[in-house]
Amino acid sequence: MQARNTRGPRNVGDFMTTIGLIGSGKIGGTVARLAAAAGYDVVLSNSRGPETLVELAEEIGPRARAGTVTQAAEAGDIVVVTIPLKAYLSVPSDPLRGKIVIDTNNYYAQRDGTIAELDDESTTTSELLQAHLPESHVVKLFNNIWYGALAVLGRPAGEPDRSALTLAGNDETAKASVVQFLDRIGYDAVDAGPLSEGWRFQRDTPAYAGLYSGPDGITDPRGASADEIRAKLALAVRYRDM
Repeated sequence: MQARNTRGPRNVGDFMTTIGLIGSGKIGGTVARLAAAAGYDVVLSNSRGPETLVELAEEIGPRARAGTVTQAAEAGDIVVVTIPLKAYLSVPSDPLRGKIVIDTNNYYAQRDGTIAELDDESTTTSELLQAHLPESHVVKLFNNIWYGALAVLGRPAGEPDRSALTLAGNDETAKASVVQFLDRIGYDAVDAGPLSEGWRFQRDTPAYAGLYSGPDGITDPRGASADEIRAKLALAVRYRDM
C-alpha cells in the first residue's frame, strides 16, 4: 500500500524545487517555461500522454520532462492544474494530499456545460476544485492573464515596471509559498483573500485579462501594478448584488 502524503505546505523559506503541470497548453506551457528559467524542475503532463509532450519538454530544456498526470502530481512541490473546468473531477486527489495546487480555471458554459452552483454564484471555480481535493491547498492564480502577457511581463524584483498577479486561497502558508514562486518568475502578488473571493478576478470583471492589455489589445500587453489591481478588485460586483 502506498503511504499517504499528509504533510502540510512547506514553510515559505523552503525552496520548492519541482513544479508539476496537469495540463500543458498555452498557460501551462508558459508557466513551465518561466519556472524552468527561474531554476525549477518541471514535469509536464496532459490527458493525451507524455509522448505528446516530448517536443515541448525538449524546447524548454534540461529542467523539463514529460510524464503522466499522476507522475506530475507526485513529483510537484507545487502542482498547477490548468485544464478545462469541465474536467476538474479527473484531477487525481491521492498524490496531491498535503500539496499546494495552483488552479487557473475559468468557467465557460459553452465549453464546460452549465454548472448550477456557478450560475447561481453559491460557489466559485476554485472552491469546486478545493472540494474535490479536500486535503490539498488550492490557490487561485493565472486565470486572469493572457498567456502571451504572462510570458513577457515578468521583471526582476524592485524594477519600477514590475507587474503583479492576483491570487486567492484559504491557507496562508500555501499562499506565502506561491508568492515566493511568483517572485522567482518575475511577478509581485496581490492577495484577494480566501477562495470565496476568487470571483473578483474571474472572467468579465475589471480585474480580468483586459487589465494586462494595452491600447492595441492582447497583442500589446502592459504591466499592472499592485495598487491598480487592488482598485480593479474593489470594483467587482456580483450579479446578485446589483
